[in-house]
Parts: sequence; structure tokens; C-alpha cells
Amino acid sequence: MKSIRLFWYASTALSMTLSLAPASAQTADAADGASIAEAAPSDNAASNDDIVVTSSRIQRSGFNAPTPTTVIGEAELRQGNRPSVAQVLNDSPQFRATSTPATTTGNTTSGTSTADLRGLGAVRTLTLLNGHRFNGASDLNTVPQNLIKRVDVVTGGASAAWGSGAVAGVVNIILDDEMKGWRMGAQTGVSSRGDTARYGADIAWGTEFAGGRGHFMISADYMREQGAFGRKSRPNLESSVFQRADGQLVLARDVNYTIINNGGSILRLNATPYNLSFNPDGSVGPLPLGSDTYGQFTVGGNGQNIYDYVAVSSPYQRNNVYARATYDITDSLKLWVDGSYSRMWSNYTFFPETPIVAIMPDNAFLTQTARNQLAAAGVTGPFALGRIMDDAGPDRMLNFKFSRRNLEGAFGLKGSFGDGWGYDAYYDHGELRADQSLYNQRITAKFNNAVDAVLVNGKPVCRINADASTANDDPSCAPINLLGNGNISAAGVAYAFGGTRSIVTTKLDAAGASMHGQPFSTWAGKVDIAFGADFRWEKLTTNHIDPLSLSKAFTTLNSAPTNGGFSVREAFGEVNVPLLDIADAIHLEVNGAARYSDYSTSGGIWSWKTGGTMRIANDLLLRSVYSRDIRSPSIVEYFLGRATNKADLYDPFRKETQASVSIYTGGNPKLTPEISHTLTLGGSYSPHYVRGLSFSVDYYDIKIDNVITTITPTDTLTQCLKANPNDPTCGGVITRKANGELESLSATYRNLISYGTRGLDIEASYRTSLGSGKLGFRVLANHIFDLTIRDGGQPRDVAGIVGGDTAFSTPKWRLTGSVTYENGGFGADLRARYVGGGIFSAQVGPNDKPILNNQISARTYIDLGLQFKTGPFTLFGNINNLFDANPPYTPYNNPNYDVIGRYFSGGVKLKF
Repeated sequence: MKSIRLFWYASTALSMTLSLAPASAQTADAADGASIAEAAPSDNAASNDDIVVTSSRIQRSGFNAPTPTTVIGEAELRQGNRPSVAQVLNDSPQFRATSTPATTTGNTTSGTSTADLRGLGAVRTLTLLNGHRFNGASDLNTVPQNLIKRVDVVTGGASAAWGSGAVAGVVNIILDDEMKGWRMGAQTGVSSRGDTARYGADIAWGTEFAGGRGHFMISADYMREQGAFGRKSRPNLESSVFQRADGQLVLARDVNYTIINNGGSILRLNATPYNLSFNPDGSVGPLPLGSDTYGQFTVGGNGQNIYDYVAVSSPYQRNNVYARATYDITDSLKLWVDGSYSRMWSNYTFFPETPIVAIMPDNAFLTQTARNQLAAAGVTGPFALGRIMDDAGPDRMLNFKFSRRNLEGAFGLKGSFGDGWGYDAYYDHGELRADQSLYNQRITAKFNNAVDAVLVNGKPVCRINADASTANDDPSCAPINLLGNGNISAAGVAYAFGGTRSIVTTKLDAAGASMHGQPFSTWAGKVDIAFGADFRWEKLTTNHIDPLSLSKAFTTLNSAPTNGGFSVREAFGEVNVPLLDIADAIHLEVNGAARYSDYSTSGGIWSWKTGGTMRIANDLLLRSVYSRDIRSPSIVEYFLGRATNKADLYDPFRKETQASVSIYTGGNPKLTPEISHTLTLGGSYSPHYVRGLSFSVDYYDIKIDNVITTITPTDTLTQCLKANPNDPTCGGVITRKANGELESLSATYRNLISYGTRGLDIEASYRTSLGSGKLGFRVLANHIFDLTIRDGGQPRDVAGIVGGDTAFSTPKWRLTGSVTYENGGFGADLRARYVGGGIFSAQVGPNDKPILNNQISARTYIDLGLQFKTGPFTLFGNINNLFDANPPYTPYNNPNYDVIGRYFSGGVKLKF
């Protein structure tokens, strides 16, 4: 421990001392802004005067880090006209679209967009802005898209270089911080179904000052996307797993409920259906059944499923303002300051509540006609009513409203001294304020009082006010009529419905200092070193919770206060040693790095890497790296308050599917860090005799122990049955009703045993002249051999399970290929995105047989883009999913496939 403390104090003191002192006037070998990435197209390469090597802390022109890096350059940023940089990344095969407006439509992270390498979860991808941590990484809608120069993607473990979170890799968003002049733009878009309309505008300005020693730039943008709510206009989006009477599971379209209905499904008190429902006039009719009915579900008919109401893509609005100033204090010392403001907000219907309530024979709203019809059907005495409440007042259903505001500021110094030495220091402070409300939900006690109404002198009155006693009276109680759609009074809604509201602030303070240089040489060349220290403080504070939530008055979601925080101190070092250098024949280097992290929550832990590169005949680069990476639980995983979703679940204990089960998610302060080991082997080939051509192939093997994750409700139920068939509550994870049916399920963060994935990353690119223009080809591919979850039961390989209901659902093959052409005033992009197929789910039914109709075929999406330039103006147009490839069978959402369909967008840009 003494050696650790000495390393800590020495590196911190030296880095801070050098970074805060003026340096002698030397030309810097390292400065802000660009990257070297093997196998990237030549036009993406950085100049030697402006180097950032994202996969390493060693910053030197010509340095080849052993960890592979892919560059998302100008062409990729343009293609598809995506509304956020996260959605640009999702077009690359290494990324999974885990969190987008189309995958967060029914939960309280609505509209967020994050980077998720390998599909391992966004928390295992470290996202940086200009090489530094920033608070806006939790939602990349905060990044000013009109200033992005390129994105470096490190596709391998990098915790030794950058700290916790870099298990799958690092995404470094590089801004064009030397931008000069004006940039303006406006755009719009719409799907071929007439929804998901998008409107946006942006403006940026940059200039030099102080005779060129200083630079200032500022940008602003606004985007509005109206979302998509038309599930019926898109094939396969009303699909689900249906259990037949013989126990066979079938993946089918248009699976609807029998147990709940928007008019009111009439049930026995044990919740089995009579297959009757109430009409809007209060009379009783047959439940609209489909071609096959069993238990709580029917295929077809004219009923409803809760997913019928959930948006296909959530609507949102956002605006961003970003400003940055730099000043060269000396020729070798630069001061920089930046600040940003971003806000994202929306207000839209979520999904309906689905109560099942008891209706007494003397209910005030039971007409004589209905009583006679019920009696004729054998319904006597009290009965249960299953209701989809899509008629509760003007908002009709649950209404979600949010406003997320991020304020961030940072400053730093970057300089050089001596012969090739450089240093960097920064401090960043960010605050994300999330104000979220879920309105129009039932206040449990009031709703139950209002539903239980009787006639007094011919008028409906709440039962609690009907008897002579006043002990339980509630004078404000307004009766609610659930017997038929459209009969809930405004007074009933005002009395029995309300909204929860929470305001939470997340704060990040991050600081770091590092130095790099070449202290001596070996027989093969100069030795590179880098070392430094990082500090980070994170805090989550609840500013407001509504009083009704504090008393747990709501049925669906009661906001809960969430407070907590942690800090970490880190010291790191890296060395690169050349071992062999034969001109134009072979150059061999070995690389090693280590980092010690001291967390206030879990104590100290090491991460490290070792690897090397060999360049043969200047054309062939071979590389390998083996690393131990870590991920401490995030502040959200530790302290997140409870959130609620609804799902239809197959219960393997009772061997039946149940509708609208509550799923509770939240944090867990007992979590411990993940530890990952990653092996990467590969290389790139750029033949000198074919200028502009390059290939790369890299094999990766990632194994994570003590995985922090939530697992899907389906997987939870399956694993609980395997672990202990005699405990249907799974040690308290599952809550059941008195009759044994599922009521709710806890899906909080937990430490699983291990998780592993193996695969290949493949890249090829070629750029050449064609006439007076430039023609470019690029192909990126990812193949997953296996993706294994070991959680105490039998290891499960989930690669190729692509239905979205399995944790880490991902296809085995993804490929993106593009052709670009630019010729003065004209440009064109043609892109193909291939997403492999697989099976919807590995679930088996009560008959121990797999699901029928379980195969999902591969999809290929074709995107087309055109640009026309005249003077300072550029007109552009894009069509994504040109041939309108249908989504696969999807109950709610699917992160692997496009669910929007053909999408048109276009606009104008002005640059001068």
C-alpha cells in the first residue's frame, strides 16, 4: 500500500506542477483535436500537428496503439441524417440501439440516446467529449451535432487508460474546436406513414481574436420530433407469444386480452373470464374473441392489448447551446474554457392503466338490462371487472411529462515543453436536473371508493357516503362508472386521479492531469511514457417528491426520494517500448498500462493492460492486447429510485400467461464492482501498391465477472423456477396475489456471476479518384461467435436471440457497407445495413417445446442520400429504409431492427 500511495502522490504532484507552470516555447507534438486509427479511410487521418490517440494516453504522431480504433468520419456523420450522434453510432455494427426514442417509449427514460458497444449495456461504454468525461454522456442528445468533427471508437477494454466504464470500449466525440465563420442549417423529415415528423435548425459561429492567439466559437440547435403512435400501420408491431390450450407457445400477430377490455371484461372473482364485456351504453355483449382463445389471451378479434397504446417512437423537443474559447498563453501553453446548456422535454400519453375491480350486485351503474343479460349468462352476485382505462378524462391514459436540463462547464490547460513532452489538465462540473411527472394515474383508495357506488334516492353515491354513519365519509367522493367505455365523469377523474412528480439532480465533478513524453531511447527507438491522476465526484439528490407519492397513494407509480453519491481517486501510468526497428522491414513495440482506483464505496482496485504491435514492410500491422478492466457501479445503479413498467408475462410456475404485470426497477447499494478480462488479436493491411485501400480484422474475447445488470422479467421467472421450483416468490423477488397469480416483479440491479462474448470486427475501405470527383467504399462488419450468460444455472448463449425480450439480445451478424461520391457541387451516398436474423426467444412452453413461428429473418436496409452545392448553400435529401423493410414480430420494441419504416428527410445548409 505504501508503494501505491507514493505512486499516487508523485504522479499527482508532478502532473499538476507541470500543467500549471508556463512551458518553454516549443512546438507541441500533441494538441487538441484529431486521431490516428488503423484501417480508417485516409481522409479521416489527422494531421501531425493535431494528434489525439483515444485508445492510449501516449500522444505521438505515428504511434500505433495495440487496441483497435474505428473512426466515424464526415461521411458517416452525414449518412442517414440522424438526429443525434448516438443514432449515427447505432448504424455501425459494433453498436446496439439499446436506448433511443424508438426503444424508450413506455418508460421514464423516454427519448434518451446512449452509446452501447457490443450490446453490453451503455454503462460499459465510456463516452468522452474531446477526451474528457462529461455529464451529458448519459444522453448524447446534449452534444452539439453541428460541431462534431469525428468520433473515435475504441473497440476494446480501455480502463487502464480512462478508468471505470471502459469495459466494452471508449467513444470519444471530437469537436471542430477551430471552426471559423458561419454555419447554419434547417431540416425536416417524415415517415412514409405520415408520422415521426421532425423539424430542426442550427447555427454556429467561430472566429479568431488577439492576432490569432485566441479562438472563440458558439453554436445553438433546436430539434422537434413528434413521435409515432401508429402501431397498426406497421406490420408485426402487435405481436406476442400466445399459449394454446395444448400448452404450445406460438409467436402470433394481434394477440389481445380476454381478462381486460376497454369496455370492461366481466370475470369471475378468481379472474377467469366469462367472455362477456360491457358496451358503451352499459349493456352486456360478447367479448370480441379471435381465432384462438386460451386463458387471458385471444388471437385476433376486436379486443385490445396494452401495447396497442404504446408509442412506436417517443416525441421530444430539445435545444442545445455550446460555447468554447481557447487562448495561447505562450506558444506552447493553451488555456481553454467551454460551457453548455441543453434541455430536452416532452409531454405525451404513455399507456392505459388496467385495474381489475370487484363490482357488487347493487352497483349504481348496473342497468336493469345489464342485470338481466348477466343473469341469463349465469353471472349472479358479485363479479370482477377487468378494464383498460383509455377513457379517463381529456388525457385518456397515463400521461408522462419530463424536462431534463443539463448545465456544464469546464476549463483546462494543454501544453508542451522540452523535447517532445506534453501535459494536460482539466476540471469539469455538470448538473443534470430531471423534472418528471406521471399524471392521470389512480389514487388507489379514492378510486376504489369511487367505483363502489350505489343508488341513493335514484342518484349514484359512493358507498362510503351512503350509510347513516359518517365515520368513513368522504364528502368529495365522486362515483365512477366503469361499465362501458366513455362513461367516466369529469368529477370522477378529478377526485380519483392525480399525478406524481419528482425533481432529481445528478452532479458530476471530474478533474484530471496527465503528462506524456519520451525520457530515453532503446536500440530500437524512443521510449514513450504517460502518467497522471484523475478525480471524480458524483452525487444524486432528490429535490422534490409530491406528497401523494410519499404516502404511496398511487397504484402504478409512487415516486421515491433517491439520494447518494461516491468519489474516486485514480493514478495511472503507461509505457511503450520499441524492441526492434529495421527500416522498411519490421518495427516491433510493446505497450503496458496500469491504473489504481480508490472508490469511496468499494475501496481500491487495479486495472491494467499489456500488448504490442508489429509493423511489417510498412503495409501490415499486427496487434494484440490483453487487459483487466473494471466498472464500479454507477450512481444510478447504486441509488436509483423505483420506476414501474407493465408487461405480459408467461408464468412457468403456473404454466400460463398473465396480462399487465407490474415490473419494478431501481438501484441497489449492495452492488460490488465488475471485473473484466479482454483479449484482442488482429491487424490491418494497407498495401502501398494500391493507394487508398485498407483492411482490418480483429478478434475479441471479453469475460466479465460479477456483472451488474437487470435481467428481463421473462428470464427472471425462468431462472427462479430452475433455482427452486418450490418457491414461487423467488425469495421475495416476485409478489403474487392471494390466488397465486403474478402481481409484480422486482427487476432491480444485481450482481450476476459472469458474462462473456467472443467475436470478430471486420473493416475494409477504399478511396480513389473518379473523373474530377472522389469515390469511396467502406464496409464495417461484426460477427458474434457467442454471447454467454452464467447466472448460477445452465450457461446460456443468447447470441442470435433477437426478439428483444432477452438480456443482451443481439444478432450474430451485422454489416454496414457504403459507397460515396463527391464531385464539386454534387454528392451521393448509398448505404446498406444488414442485420442478421435468429430466433425470437429461447422460451419453452408447458409442453417443454420451443415456440412455434419462432424464426426471425435477416433484414437489409438501403439508405440513399444526395447533396447539391451551389455557392455557400448545400441542399440535401435522404431516404432511410428505401424499400420499407418490415419490422419483425415485436410486442413492444426491438433494439436490433428498424420499426419506423421508410423515412424521408431533407434540408439546407449554409456555410461562409
